[in-house]
Amino acid sequence: MPISVKCPICQTQVEWSPESKFKPFCSERCKLIDLGDWASEKHAIPVKPEFDHEMLDSEGFDEGDFFKH
Repeated sequence: MPISVKCPICQTQVEWSPESKFKPFCSERCKLIDLGDWASEKHAIPVKPEFDHEMLDSEGFDEGDFFKH
């Protein structure tokens, strides 16, 4: 018995099988809508910043003559 999933865009049931050309999407239209959402940055993968910019300010890195030494 094949597994069924919901299309992430329109919530239509999609059979997860080799015949499902656009899985997990129900159609090319839904696939392109999702691609457009990623391209316009509606979706994003959260990333932890390497360092805290606020901490740099508190350490004096924001002063104009800091790098002149």
